[in-house]
Amino acid sequence: MNLAPMLAPKTLAVIGVSAGNDRHPANVIFSKNQLRYPLATYAVNVKGGLLDGEEVFSSVSAIPTAIDLAVIAVRSAYVPAVLADCISARVKSAIIISGGFSESGHDELQDKLVSMATQADFPFIGPNCLGIYSPGVVDTFFLPAERMVQPAAGDVALVSQSGGVLVDLLVKFAVEGVGISSAVSIGNKALIRELQLLEFFEADPRTRVIAFYVEGFARDEGRAFVRKAARSRKPVIVLKAGKTDAGSRAVASHTASLAGDYRVFSAVLAQHGIIEARNELELVSFCEALSCYPETVIKGRVGIISGSGGHGAMAVDVCVSSGLIVPRFGDVVQQTLRQTLSDNIRAIASVANPVDLTGSAAENDFIAAVEAFCTIPDIDCILLLMLPYLPGISSDLGARLGKVFRRHGKPLVAYVPHIEKYRMLIDGFELNRVPVASSIESAVHMTRVLGRGRQ
Repeated sequence: MNLAPMLAPKTLAVIGVSAGNDRHPANVIFSKNQLRYPLATYAVNVKGGLLDGEEVFSSVSAIPTAIDLAVIAVRSAYVPAVLADCISARVKSAIIISGGFSESGHDELQDKLVSMATQADFPFIGPNCLGIYSPGVVDTFFLPAERMVQPAAGDVALVSQSGGVLVDLLVKFAVEGVGISSAVSIGNKALIRELQLLEFFEADPRTRVIAFYVEGFARDEGRAFVRKAARSRKPVIVLKAGKTDAGSRAVASHTASLAGDYRVFSAVLAQHGIIEARNELELVSFCEALSCYPETVIKGRVGIISGSGGHGAMAVDVCVSSGLIVPRFGDVVQQTLRQTLSDNIRAIASVANPVDLTGSAAENDFIAAVEAFCTIPDIDCILLLMLPYLPGISSDLGARLGKVFRRHGKPLVAYVPHIEKYRMLIDGFELNRVPVASSIESAVHMTRVLGRGRQ
């Protein structure tokens, strides 16, 4: 099945708009896309009429333009007839927002949709889902725009069985500055499932990293997914729900999924070199780091630079507990490092790793230390703990250090508190494709993922 018209549509039909309820899901989707997105958007209701001055068509087959994507938001009992009209009208794909299918015990109704679509080679996502958000392309989420926090365009594709988890992840992506190519809520995943989306995003030139929130697979489906993910040229990250018996029961009641044995699934992911995120924090951190370094593989030997001894000590603890190595530098390396520093801090800086430049460090001291770290063979990743309130640095330091990274190529991960006051400093790193974490723990997650899951 061709998923391109679904994930990058030029024309959109929204079926089920209401004449009297502006907050109806179909109305929210129609207005959002008609006002804020470049695709041609059409409203459909069996009664016809007008909506915000725009013609409402009585059926999708009455629209005079070829439709790439139809969003179906009608009562579940009416969905089969609407789907049949879409197929007859040669619509290229659909998203079924409506609930009331397998998640409610109505397997036969969902099976009917699958049978119709399979016979017609017609792709649809859902039912019981939010659909697709692709920055600057399309947004089928039935959530009002003023309540949404959405990340900018980027190169991470995010696929989730849960619409609520997906929206929450998008908020976290936006806060952390992680851009996305597409976010897809698949709900009951009656037809289009993780495997097909993995195949699409692996070929998608806009996507560098593919992440999944998974609740469960059908029998033997998990095996096929793992095999495909293991062969992917792009990093694949999986966050699995249903790790406990109680969690498995919650998954089953949510989207009627088979959660399976989590321990077995986790072991299989590790065996095949697929990255597993244990929680949302790790998922976001992994996506940001691999978006910047999709091909990088490190051995896990970390050099730490900070303007605070306490921050450096905390980072060492987190690194070691995460399986990373923070090698102590020998006397020759320490002496070389010390000579690169300014007279102001040369005698008081600690240079054994972690390197504590102290609160008296100037901007050029950080640059000199990073330059020196790039030439030390015993470390393969630099963890920079940036304290933007130090008096000797400016908001340009992120950009200056980003250029050092671009010149040498040794991966650099930065920690900077994520508040608006320090936005210019953060932007300097991000514009040079250096990931910036909002906590020491997240910075270590970003570092750790560069050494796992890639072959």
